[in-house]
Amino acid sequence: MEFELWWLLALPLFFALGWMAARIDIKQLLSESRALPLSYFKGLNFLLNEQPDKAIEAFIEVVKVDPQTVELHFALGSLFRRRGEVERAIRMHQNLVERADLAPEQRENALFELAQDYLKAGLLDRAEELFLKLAGTRHEQSGFKYLLEIYEQEKDWLKAIDISRRMDSITGQSSAKDIAHFYCELGAAEMLHSRPDEARTYLEEALGVNRKCVRANLLLGDMELGLKRHEEAIEAWKRIENQNPGYLALVAEKLLEAYRTLGRVEQGLHLLKGYLGSYPSLDLLNVVFQAVLEKDGAKPAYHLVRDELRRNPTLLGLDKLLEAQLLEAPIERRNDLELIKNLVHHHTRSLAMYRCDHCGFRARQFYWHCPACGHWETYPPRRTEERELAK
Repeated sequence: MEFELWWLLALPLFFALGWMAARIDIKQLLSESRALPLSYFKGLNFLLNEQPDKAIEAFIEVVKVDPQTVELHFALGSLFRRRGEVERAIRMHQNLVERADLAPEQRENALFELAQDYLKAGLLDRAEELFLKLAGTRHEQSGFKYLLEIYEQEKDWLKAIDISRRMDSITGQSSAKDIAHFYCELGAAEMLHSRPDEARTYLEEALGVNRKCVRANLLLGDMELGLKRHEEAIEAWKRIENQNPGYLALVAEKLLEAYRTLGRVEQGLHLLKGYLGSYPSLDLLNVVFQAVLEKDGAKPAYHLVRDELRRNPTLLGLDKLLEAQLLEAPIERRNDLELIKNLVHHHTRSLAMYRCDHCGFRARQFYWHCPACGHWETYPPRRTEERELAK
């Protein structure tokens, strides 16, 4: 009873306090709205009526009348950029940059926003110029990230290396993995133009930056193969085992072909079988299977796949086993086996993919640079099914 009486006495008090707070808020809102220039309300009206050009003019007038509304300019510029109306965003931010009475911090903010506008518009040279001007400001680190994005788009790998190192000096982190890939890109370009000495220099730089850079040894092997130096190519590819043996599947076919050219296919096949035993891989299995099939016939190829499937059961391995069985099966059984194989193969198509660890983007081919998120070396060299089973 006392509790209910207390509430009855307190209720009018709470009501009075709420009424007073509302009155104060309304008075404050009316006071602030009277202080705003008429152009502000005109701008809002133009926006509501889908007249953005007139709205921009009205809001520019607001800034001229009342410098305190500069933040409104920033907000509108960012809004236009997010909507894809980049020209309007550039116009808003350019107006801010040109103001003589803008505070230094606000000018830096305006330059940073304008640089992002240029980047979104594809005006990379203008964006680069502004981001470089922001060095030494509080936007330096973010500006360097955008510069790295620009240099990667332009494939200006030397500038990408330089800006990555400058970022590392600021953040204390290491971009060694990415820098090694930039050197690999330079090396690959020199290989494309038949300049092996220059290519070798860049690839060795990549290994100097990151001794675990598999791609550098992979490219060195490719270069040696192009120069008909098969022994050197084999040695380069074999070094991958000490870096990351999972990537051996990417060079298995070329490795076997190099041995075949030297007349030592038996040695090459023995090496790949050893890799398969130590580092199971569906791609590696496929190469060894085809080599055994070609060299020894269908029955040994079937036994190879059967043993591997027992050791590492996967649907992709089953698909390969059915392929091997079809080669040996009598005619009366082939239709049934073909039907089963087609069903399994249809299901395994979604499993025979590579997947980016950063963004999850899937692709049938292997990428060093994810085409979706732009990160380097985020594709493990294993198919989706293998990775799921390994968890």
